[in-house]
Amino acid sequence: MQNKRVGLIDADGHNFPNLALMKLSAYHKDIGDSVEFVNYWDTYDKVYISKVFSFSPNPLLDHVIQAKEVILGGTGWMDKFISTKRELPQDIEHMYPDYALYPRFEYALGFLTRGCGRGCDFCIVREKEGDCHHVSDLDEFWRGQREIKLLDPNLLAYRDREVLLKQLIKSKARIDFTQGLDIRLLCDKDTIDLVKKIRVKRVHFAYDEMKNSGIIEACLSNFKKHTNWGRNKVSVYVLTNFNSTIEEDLHRIEFCKSLDFTPYVMIYDKHNLLPGSVYYKLQKWCNNPLFLYTNTFDNFVRTMYK
Repeated sequence: MQNKRVGLIDADGHNFPNLALMKLSAYHKDIGDSVEFVNYWDTYDKVYISKVFSFSPNPLLDHVIQAKEVILGGTGWMDKFISTKRELPQDIEHMYPDYALYPRFEYALGFLTRGCGRGCDFCIVREKEGDCHHVSDLDEFWRGQREIKLLDPNLLAYRDREVLLKQLIKSKARIDFTQGLDIRLLCDKDTIDLVKKIRVKRVHFAYDEMKNSGIIEACLSNFKKHTNWGRNKVSVYVLTNFNSTIEEDLHRIEFCKSLDFTPYVMIYDKHNLLPGSVYYKLQKWCNNPLFLYTNTFDNFVRTMYK
């Protein structure tokens, strides 16, 4: 069989590695195909286009893709070009990623679990992946790299989470829980003690809705009590423009500051907001430590937007 020329397109840009493309690259290189990021002047046997975010550019509109076969994948295509979920075949899903595809990133990247049982209205994870379930052990995508970035949407919801946390402890690698840990599942001292034994680079929590303020604030306070970690290790995503007022957004930000955790504003459906929206101003103030820790939001707005 003649080897094929395979092209890859990361529609979201190259600021963060695309795990699906890394696994596809590993698979095709393993069977002897040549693999590269697409040069739009060239012709390919097969082109894969991965698009995670719906707001990312659509390469099909911006370029003529010269290929015998074009395959689309990723949540960014949902409800547009793909009517059903497209998943990697299992033999490719469990390939060791081709890290050479993104040589400037020197960390390991992957999922121990997928899915989440929360079913939040602003999130598509449960619709896309179902309830939390185990998909791999650490050695499937990690081979001694000093840092590991985990993509799990809710690792602590897995019934045998202790097994996975102990794998992370044993690795002695620096761990970045990029998608966050569910603070509501981190209120018991035993689990907190396991997390403390991990070489945590950074842990992210979420304080998304005021309706959960009681349990979230109690659990965040409890975590602070048992770890004494501060803003250098702990970030808290604060969802805005979704079922909350600016006053409630400010309350959540100030609560995180009171624990010396770093609040980080995430704007829901930001691409449909007008440029001068108050949510953009809130995000600019909160997500810049120079502004957040030296000025109030009201003073920031009066000073910056006269």
